[in-house]
Parts: sequence; C-alpha cells; structure tokens
Amino acid sequence: MQLDAFPRMRLGHFPTPLEPMPRLSRHLGGPNLYIKRDDCTGLATGGNKTRKLEFLIAQALEQGADTVITQGAVQSNHVRQTVAAAARAGLRCEILLEKRVPDPTDEYEHSGNVLLDRLLGGEIVSCLPAGSDMQQAMEDHAAQLRKSGAKPYVIPGGGSNPVGALGYVTCAEEMLGQSREAGLRIDHVVHATGSTGTQAGMVVGLRGNHSGIPVYGISVRAPKARQEENVWSLVQATAEYAGLPASSVSRSDVVADADYVGDGYGMPTDSMLEAVRLTARLEGILLDPVYSGKGMAGLIALIRRGRFRPDENVVFIHTGGSASLFGYRQIF
Repeated sequence: MQLDAFPRMRLGHFPTPLEPMPRLSRHLGGPNLYIKRDDCTGLATGGNKTRKLEFLIAQALEQGADTVITQGAVQSNHVRQTVAAAARAGLRCEILLEKRVPDPTDEYEHSGNVLLDRLLGGEIVSCLPAGSDMQQAMEDHAAQLRKSGAKPYVIPGGGSNPVGALGYVTCAEEMLGQSREAGLRIDHVVHATGSTGTQAGMVVGLRGNHSGIPVYGISVRAPKARQEENVWSLVQATAEYAGLPASSVSRSDVVADADYVGDGYGMPTDSMLEAVRLTARLEGILLDPVYSGKGMAGLIALIRRGRFRPDENVVFIHTGGSASLFGYRQIF
C-alpha cells in the first residue's frame, strides 16, 4: 500500500514496541500473549490517537487552519492527544466535552485527562449532556468561529474518519514488519474498539497487505450489531480513501464483541478492574479503565473460554490512556 501521497506530520515515537507478556500468558495458561505498545507513542503520555493525528493535523495545516475543534467524553484520551498535537503544530484547540458518565466524582471532572487538557493549552468551550449530537455541536461552533475570521478544522470524536484511520493502516504495516523481523507468527489481533478508527484502520491495513490475520474488537460502548456496522462503514470508506479495491475487504472481517461494556461507556466493571490489576502486577504495564482495561478484560475472558489454542500468538494493541486512571482513583 502506498501512503506516502497523504500529508503527514510526524508526532509520535515509532515504531512502538511489540513485546511478549510471558507472566500474564503463564498465569492464564496460554496462548502466547504479546502487546503492541501504542501507549508509548510519546505525545502527552501517548496513546493510539497520535497515529491518527499525524494525518489529521497535517490535513488541517494543508487547509490553512488556525484552530482545531474536537470532542470527546470528559476523560477523553483523544481530546488530550489532540490538544497536544495542536500545540506542536502551533494551532489553537477548542474542545467540546460530553458528560457520558453519570454521577461523576470531582476527580473525574477535574483530574486525569482534564487536567492535562488545560495544561496543554486546550480551551474547553462547553460540556454537554450525554446523548448530545456532538458532531453537530462542533459544526455549529466552527460556523461561529468562521464568522469571527478564524479558520477552524473539525476533527471527529476519536479522530475516526478515513483520514485518521490511515494511522492504523500504518500501524498494521509497522506490526507486520516487526513480526517478520522477529520471526513471529501472529495468529490474532485483539483491542478495544470505540469510535471505530483503530479497528477500521487495522482491518484495512492487514487485509490490504494480505496478512490473513483476523482482528477481534472488544466494544467499550455500542452493542455488537451497531458497533460492527459502524466499523464496517469506516472500513469501506478507508479502503476507498487509501485507493484499495472494494474487494480487498469484506463484512466478515469485522468482529466486535460487546459482552464487556458493563453498564455503559466509562462505567467500571469487575472484569476491567481485574484486567488492570493483573496487567500491572504481572507485566508492569498500566492500562486504562475505559478502553484498554475493558479490551484486556475481554481478551482474558476469551482465553478462559478456550477461544484460542495454547500455542497461538495473540497481539493485544494497547491504545493508551493511563492518565485517566487518576480520574477513577476511588474505584481502585
């Protein structure tokens, strides 16, 4: 695949490590677990959005923008990384937050990612109720800025559009190169899926490179049918944007398991707490309560149910977000 034609601003520390997790593997009785450390991308504590923002911020600059607008939940990892990327590019960043978690603590509303948003120079212009049309709210805010003479560029939640998803097409290619160099056969890829860009990019990247490696998403918000349709829609759009034939991807490439969401987005579950503690205490790796913690909880449950053979090699993509742990201090 040829991605050099797309504008890109280098923001991250790549390639991120692809590491074994031997103690967690032994504890669970196999398979052989590996972790793709996209928590180590280096942008304001790192995370998966950095890959997407390399393409999104580059397009914003190409279009002459002076302001970036984005949205997310109060403890959004995406928002924090977008503010940091905008700072690197010399752009203003204006933020719309959504109150998705009921009865939040003061720590949830003011520490963790929210503290970093402000420290990095982001301006929180509104905090809207759960269920708001956040995309429309951003478009309305952009229209107001244009009237004042500004040149805004709107980045969707999670950076999840065909431009942003290119970041995970590149991740797939990077991971395949690492596996070839290490002589590692990858049998499965598992990760948390929310706004869909990470999963869509991985599916397009792995299929576009004829790897045959299946991607298993663990939904952190939407029910299975809706999440899979959302991912599939972006897979098709991303493949077209990247110049791949429609036949290069199929609906069967998209799998999203919604059994580990619990009471809703950002709401703690016992399995998430176990996954965060196990990964920290066995591997010294910090997951987050919203995305990677629930993604790992799903992976652990699948292993216990015999979903993978003991001799298979499974890569978990760490999407970052440990800064949000501070917003959830009381549950730990």
